[in-house]
Amino acid sequence: MRNARGRNAGESDRINALFDRIGSIGLIPFLCALVWVITIPHLGCSRPGDVITVGSKNFTEQVILGELLARHIESRLGVEVDRRLNLAGTFLCHQAVMSGEIDLYVEYTGTAFTAILGHDPTRDRDEVYLSVKQEYADQFGLEWTEPLGFSNTFAIMVRGEDARNLGLQTISDAAAYTPRWRAGFGYEFVERADGLRGLAAAYGLEFVEQPLELDLGLMYRALNGGQVDFIAGNSTEGLVEVLDLVVLEDDKRYFPPYQAAPVVNRDALKRHEGLREVLRSLSDSISDSDMRRMNYAVDGERRDVREVVRSFLESKGL
Repeated sequence: MRNARGRNAGESDRINALFDRIGSIGLIPFLCALVWVITIPHLGCSRPGDVITVGSKNFTEQVILGELLARHIESRLGVEVDRRLNLAGTFLCHQAVMSGEIDLYVEYTGTAFTAILGHDPTRDRDEVYLSVKQEYADQFGLEWTEPLGFSNTFAIMVRGEDARNLGLQTISDAAAYTPRWRAGFGYEFVERADGLRGLAAAYGLEFVEQPLELDLGLMYRALNGGQVDFIAGNSTEGLVEVLDLVVLEDDKRYFPPYQAAPVVNRDALKRHEGLREVLRSLSDSISDSDMRRMNYAVDGERRDVREVVRSFLESKGL
């Protein structure tokens, strides 16, 4: 284990680095990163050099993808994998992989492009991927590997009953009704450049009261149960059909592409020969429907994440 003096010095260095970045990152991400400085280093002792640490954000799809990376790496490289899944949101995972507290996690190109790099949203998928790949390498020493095959864009949803009764197919259709509706969004969506403010401006959205900030895991059931009438969920959410929710078309093409891909600390690639090829072997292996089925297996059928991942990898010959 690291001694107390070394650990405290490392934490001091990280805090100083965060203050240097606060102007470019913003207050909310900074506060998230400060929590990371306090909590992540105390998750355990320093790991041996032959251990690969996989992280994930704190929602079902991310936990599935973290377990999938971990199991695939264990199988192909025969090394121990430390799972630090369900950590937190985008900014905490980003700080963790930069610092080396985790070696890799799955990120989404549109999230990196707007929330981390601060660019205005754009619809060009190749431009977004190439930009995040280059800028992450230059600014953070991180490598974006090949996309896994699916995209998980933000999806604006309403209850199926409302969509059918009001003839709603697009976000523009719904805009006429939102002044009488309550909305619910994840906390990141409220703050992000590609989130609520831009969406509301693009579509002229107004709501009867301040939108609720909800945990992603609760948002779909809140919509289904009538606590809110309008949410921003994930396009690969497995509960959409089960809960009779309708995804409205983004007819003004507001949201950027969100291809999922592993982001890896370069030090991990140097320590583990073959890791790059193992991750490349997952390229284009997961379709949108594959991801939706796995999400539903966990959230809808209450199956164990490890079982769901094992079955998927076996079905793909991985």
